[in-house]
Amino acid sequence: MLDLRPVGYVIGLLVAVLGAAMVGPLLFDLYEGDPEWKTFLQSSVITTTIGAIVALACANGVSAGLNVRLSFLLTTLVWIALPAFGALPFIFGETDLSIVDAMFEAVSGMTTTGATAIAGLETHSYGILLWRGILQWLGGLGIVIVAMIFLPVMKVGGMQFFQSEGFDTFGKALPRAMDIAKGLLSIYITLTVICALAYVLSGMNPQDSIVHAFTTIATGGYSTTDASFAAFPGAPQYVAVAFMIFAGIPFVRFIQLVRGDARPIFRDMQVRAYVVWSSYAVLLVVLYRIIEEGTFSEELFRSSLFNVVSIFSGTGYGDGDVQSWGPFPFAILFCVGTIGACSGSTGCAIKVFRFQIMLRALFGQIKRMYSPSRVVSVKFEGRTVTDEVMASIMLLFTGFILSFGIIAVLMGMTGISFMSAITGAWTAVFNIGPVFGSEVGLSGAVNTFPDSAKWLMIFGMLLGRLEIVAVFVLFLPRFWRS
Repeated sequence: MLDLRPVGYVIGLLVAVLGAAMVGPLLFDLYEGDPEWKTFLQSSVITTTIGAIVALACANGVSAGLNVRLSFLLTTLVWIALPAFGALPFIFGETDLSIVDAMFEAVSGMTTTGATAIAGLETHSYGILLWRGILQWLGGLGIVIVAMIFLPVMKVGGMQFFQSEGFDTFGKALPRAMDIAKGLLSIYITLTVICALAYVLSGMNPQDSIVHAFTTIATGGYSTTDASFAAFPGAPQYVAVAFMIFAGIPFVRFIQLVRGDARPIFRDMQVRAYVVWSSYAVLLVVLYRIIEEGTFSEELFRSSLFNVVSIFSGTGYGDGDVQSWGPFPFAILFCVGTIGACSGSTGCAIKVFRFQIMLRALFGQIKRMYSPSRVVSVKFEGRTVTDEVMASIMLLFTGFILSFGIIAVLMGMTGISFMSAITGAWTAVFNIGPVFGSEVGLSGAVNTFPDSAKWLMIFGMLLGRLEIVAVFVLFLPRFWRS
């Protein structure tokens, strides 16, 4: 019989930590004299108590450890349990959201998607805005640790390719998973602090800077205003671009950089492709807009740069109406959103390295067509890509595309417009953030969507953040019998 106590112990501890994190918004609202602090007190007590009870009840099973099956189960249940408790301040508080809306907001936060069911953000307490930022910050760190520690062992989507390389510090491997987690946490916190200071220096007030630092480094996209970054034109947008790019780079490269070796970050094929492809996308959008508008301006360049990087990294901040640019720029944004940033980062979607490997495999097949006897092996970072890794990548790629298509069709059946259904499925499965369509107002909120469409997006967000296979494998009876 499967012993679930190790899973329950980890989940209990994480839920208790989430409850403790609610003290931050509580203190801010208490300091400002906002009665919303009582909401966070109530939510914190409930969350911390339940988490502690579950952890204590399962503590005697910790020695059993986690096998592969339990690792799959843990990665999925964590992203269900934490949003469920993270939704409590939205249910009990001034937002007075329904269960589906509160769960949507929390799942979108924890998965760092960034779509929102709340309109009129400026009318809510700072505690609520800060809590949204904290949810994304915790989710961003969580997915980095999952991607670096659990997914390679679980052989999800070709991540086993990085099983040893991902933890290698140029010849000296990190000895334990805990060391990896500590290194990632220190880099994550450092980048967040520097980002917040940069926002303050660029002209943002400290409160907005804190929230946006959380959501930038997490590539989450939650903002403090309905207008998102259109409310912060100029220098803050350039700061956001820089840190969104940093957040899309494998965090292990920053660990190596801090330890005095800059070579890995510059030699990393993912990082180079991520920067180059982003540059090409920005260039294409800028050239198209210059041709269409007949002029060039700093604002045109800045908005093009900001929105491309925002979508490519999966952050999803908004800056104006990108649909008004025309179909070609919108198609570019749609495509880069499906690619996403690098593995081992807070970025989302399919990831750059998988596209690189698939393109190399495609070119290899083309070579075989005109030279059938030629032996062509797919290599990445100087290492041969095995058939197992290639099959895993193709399975994940197919899963992403099928999930996007099926969820888009099902969302269309709920009665929303074609554009809303397509972009809703796109933003959910690829964890991007913005939704476009007639039902989405200037606030960008999906609060007018039917509940069935919101539940579909919730499922899509969880699928995308856990990289499809890690969720669907749980529904296979053979997996549990093996």
